[in-house]
Amino acid sequence: MRCLIVDDSSVFRRTVRALLEPDGLAVTVASTSGEAQDLIEEVDPDVVLVDINLGDENGFDLVTQLAGRTRRGGGALPTILISSHRFEDFEELIADSPARGFLTKSMLSAAAIRSIMADDE
Repeated sequence: MRCLIVDDSSVFRRTVRALLEPDGLAVTVASTSGEAQDLIEEVDPDVVLVDINLGDENGFDLVTQLAGRTRRGGGALPTILISSHRFEDFEELIADSPARGFLTKSMLSAAAIRSIMADDE
């Protein structure tokens, strides 16, 4: 599975790559919405994980922008929101977003991503 992680923290980007790649995920990282948009064309990820708080940007906005994107092989480009905050802190916004799911950064794992992806298949 190819994952694109969009997060403004360089420490988190390094950590998540080290966490997910040994479990068989191919991880590409971006620090901004614009960088993510460019990498989507290049990488054709199976899923995009988007931090809710992207510094000066808003992860909800990026997830909404990506909602209309399709993958090269067809089908919608799925997104998962991530945050260091609890689900309850953003529950209504998450429910109203086109994201497939939500993970706290402390619960992020290859198994958790695969579980969310399998829920809609």
